[in-house]
Amino acid sequence: MPKMKTNKSAAKRFSLTGSGKLKRNKANKQHILTKKSTKRKRNLRQSAMTDATNVKNMKKIMPYL
Repeated sequence: MPKMKTNKSAAKRFSLTGSGKLKRNKANKQHILTKKSTKRKRNLRQSAMTDATNVKNMKKIMPYL
């Protein structure tokens, strides 16, 4: 049986926390920032946890995470 391949784009975007949850960064912080409020941009800086409905698929494409 060959080794399973990790999806590299997903591996760069998600990381595993100590308790086993998947951590991700929020979207909409790359460009067109002038119309967004300071509060909104500040809240986009914090990382978020991946939704429970997606965790099963994410662990499948990143088997060695």
